[in-house]
Amino acid sequence: MKIVCLDMEGVLVPEIWIAFSEASGIPELKRTTRDEPDYNKLMNWRLSILREHGLGLKEIQETIAKIDPLPGAKEFLDELRSITQVIIISDTFEQFATPLMKKLGWPTLFCNSLVVGENGEITDFRMRCEKSKLTTVKALQSCGYETIAAGDSFNDLAMIRAGKKGFLFRAPEGIRKDNPDLPVFDTFEDFLAGIKEALQSED
Repeated sequence: MKIVCLDMEGVLVPEIWIAFSEASGIPELKRTTRDEPDYNKLMNWRLSILREHGLGLKEIQETIAKIDPLPGAKEFLDELRSITQVIIISDTFEQFATPLMKKLGWPTLFCNSLVVGENGEITDFRMRCEKSKLTTVKALQSCGYETIAAGDSFNDLAMIRAGKKGFLFRAPEGIRKDNPDLPVFDTFEDFLAGIKEALQSED
């Protein structure tokens, strides 16, 4: 039995923090897991910037409400879900992802949660488990699934390499150069074809 595990941001929807950076006029918030492999370090840095500017969950959710899936992403996901089980495994947070999951047709999402004060300040974050993407695919494998995984960032590499087959999708040049053995796709059409081939493979 096979199951496909996909990253969310950069694969199915635009990067939330980049969109909020542009909306808020704070260029520092454009830094993502494509740039910083240590997610805890990245999130603590983001929260310090939000506090510095007096911004909270409400302002970020206002930006998220205006974000649509990447062109072709929902159609890609709909077809993929018609032929196999799919789980989106993301380091984002429930409070960010829910409106985007609605626009994608409510696929299954494993993610994390934010700690939010009464005044709307994001005071902390709670990761679902340590090394959540790798831990999740290992758990699926322990249940008898062969995993096929894809993403675009440093924090996707462990789950991509842990499974039967792994891909990069629209990854930045640095990650491509550092992982020349991983197939890379830049269109949803080619991406879907690559996953279908992996699903049919008995290797």
